[in-house]
Amino acid sequence: MNGFGRKIKHRHIDADHSSICFKPCGVRRYELESVVLYEDEMEAIRLADFESLYQQESAERMGISRTTFSRVIDSARKKIADALLHQKAISIEKR
Repeated sequence: MNGFGRKIKHRHIDADHSSICFKPCGVRRYELESVVLYEDEMEAIRLADFESLYQQESAERMGISRTTFSRVIDSARKKIADALLHQKAISIEKR
């Protein structure tokens, strides 16, 4: 359970992305700010943007509601945009 008393629902993640990171070219990693993208956010990006699935189908594959999927994909896209626009590194981690 999390701090709000809600049981966290298991989210199906197709692959382990936790050892992946991205950074701008020509800048050393230790000089960069970082954005953490969680595995479920990476999976949402994969399903919605790479596989081109609708949110409902993506949510079903992850075992979560469509509204939860919507929040996850919005969070992921905002983090990726922040990293690209502000030259930040992106690391992918487990929650």
